[in-house]
Amino acid sequence: MPLYNPFSVNLNKVMFNRRHRINQTLRRSLACAIVLLSGVTAAQADNVSAANLPPASAPILHSVIEDARTSAGKSYAVSDHNLADELKDMSYETYREIRFNSENSLWRGKNNFEVQFFHPGFLYQQPVSVYTVGADNKAQRLPFSTQSFQYNGKAAPLAKATKENDGYAGFRVHFPIKNDQYKDEFAVFLGASYFRLVGKEHVYGISARGLAIDTGMAEGEEFPHFTSFWLIEPDDNKTMIIYARLESPSVSGAYKFIVTPGQQTSVQVESWLFAREDVAKLGVAPFTSMFLYGENTAAKPDDYRPEVHDSDGMVLLTSKGEQIWRALTNPAQLQITSLSETAPAGFGMMQRDTRFASYLDGEANYHKRPGLWVTPQEGFGDGRLELVEIPTQSETHDNIVAYWVPAEPFMAGESRYFAYQLDTITGTKASSLATVVRTRQGAAVLPGEKNQQAQVRRFSVDFTVPEGVDISPDALSLTVETSQGAIDHKRVYEVNDGKLLRATFLLTPQEAKPADMRVYIHHDNQRISEVWNYVYHAK
Repeated sequence: MPLYNPFSVNLNKVMFNRRHRINQTLRRSLACAIVLLSGVTAAQADNVSAANLPPASAPILHSVIEDARTSAGKSYAVSDHNLADELKDMSYETYREIRFNSENSLWRGKNNFEVQFFHPGFLYQQPVSVYTVGADNKAQRLPFSTQSFQYNGKAAPLAKATKENDGYAGFRVHFPIKNDQYKDEFAVFLGASYFRLVGKEHVYGISARGLAIDTGMAEGEEFPHFTSFWLIEPDDNKTMIIYARLESPSVSGAYKFIVTPGQQTSVQVESWLFAREDVAKLGVAPFTSMFLYGENTAAKPDDYRPEVHDSDGMVLLTSKGEQIWRALTNPAQLQITSLSETAPAGFGMMQRDTRFASYLDGEANYHKRPGLWVTPQEGFGDGRLELVEIPTQSETHDNIVAYWVPAEPFMAGESRYFAYQLDTITGTKASSLATVVRTRQGAAVLPGEKNQQAQVRRFSVDFTVPEGVDISPDALSLTVETSQGAIDHKRVYEVNDGKLLRATFLLTPQEAKPADMRVYIHHDNQRISEVWNYVYHAK
């Protein structure tokens, strides 16, 4: 079976519902947003030049980039390919009745890659044009064909409502990741500029995006969308190249993706962006994920599952080698935080906890959700890694957004070039530092006590022991910092027969003010751990 089938899994509404509610929730909640740790200074210049344009041997990519540049000088226009109203108005249940016939997969039997397509309509009312590029290096438009789909039940009459220029909602790519007998689905490009990736042992969870614009701003978020794709027929049976055009009211762009599926799937991303309007906040290499509750949640829902989330933390690796782990929360109100940095070495959104016992979900398989890691290559100078956490009461709604924000706004007439590598990650990315494995909090009360100090919270953070480090308990020390409130009774010690280091402390916060905390461990006066970062709101 495919790794993900939007028409058959129990949580099949996730892909349709979660991503389309973020903007509405942001606008509704922005009045109570809290912005922390923001502030960057240095400028980032216009940087699309001959130095970062493709070679002359890539004429199609050249034309895609030039088309984006030209489009930025014109008014924004939306094309729905004159999609029939019957397709736009179909229900979710009817949409499920339309299935792609795998016998009509692109490149079927020709190489290790196959591409299947999604039908336009329902939520996908701005279809994409798809072009194929063969060995002759010429682009040919792939017309929409009803013969590629099965129209079952209530969907049967809709086959007559389609036409060749309708385009497709998106596509998914298959490759024999697990064995040579079956081509597993490992990538999906569907909806706005969203795309999902999985490695060999993963199931779909977190989404990547081409671009985020003005996320969390009072004017409302702008959702860029891919309008066209060029699928380059693979010639090495290992990698696949995809070009894409992106449009929004403020930005026009061109993208190149070099996709390498495997144990951990990797994508080399290049983007050429052109501003038609001023952009106050440009979100580069964005992630969208879900966190309903976890081990750090004080009051959990009445649910048999101990945790429910696609991701449990965000990581920033600074240019100086400091690694910061920001544990995720499901806040009571919209929360926006950021970590300032110049030329980050890497950042990502992780699902570090990969134990089935932490979730006990045999259908969603949250323990198999991948993390995504960005390794910046060009265009990432002064800026900040911003995290948006949106209140939610349902696992079907994505409520976590993260992205890199360049220090300077993107102004009309300017251009930017960004290059980075995007990798799926299983669990914790390899590190020589002690890394956080769990975050817990509770009332500051001793065993047997009945009177709890309601305002005082005890935090317990467990770290791995760095490989090759011989821990001497007497040589351990703990640093705890907070933006407000008082820290008491801090200590660090070995637990679980020396396999973990536990950092614990008490926080007495100021009422109604967020406490932004940092914790890290020293051994013989040398820092041996990453930085644990957490924002706590007193009730």
